[in-house]
Amino acid sequence: MSAALIYDGDCPLCCAARDWVARNALEGAFEFVPCQSEARAERFPTIPEERCMEAMQLVYPDGRQFSGDEALPHICRGLRRWRWLSRVLAFPPISLISPYVYRLVARNRQAFSILIARKAPDSCPLDR
Repeated sequence: MSAALIYDGDCPLCCAARDWVARNALEGAFEFVPCQSEARAERFPTIPEERCMEAMQLVYPDGRQFSGDEALPHICRGLRRWRWLSRVLAFPPISLISPYVYRLVARNRQAFSILIARKAPDSCPLDR
């Protein structure tokens, strides 16, 4: 069974990240659930929409949950050719600054979306 990656389905940057993970993921490693979907509310009632709008959430079938920068190493372990990055993300000083960098990007994700030239909500058709 795959881990559920919950993301902001209305954010172009989040959708681009979701698309990249989907292209690079090991087969069956992830399922993608938009934060705004009824499926998220029904399947993951302990994750309020406010929390998944602040940061992506990764939920394993056994119930373990990881949020934002804490989810990144786990996501990398489910990727082809990028598994090594999980070790890099755990190594200081990267592990010490990653929470701050993640929060900076998450708080400004709409501005960062302009940099990747994605259009808003309809550019995220997967799982919509």
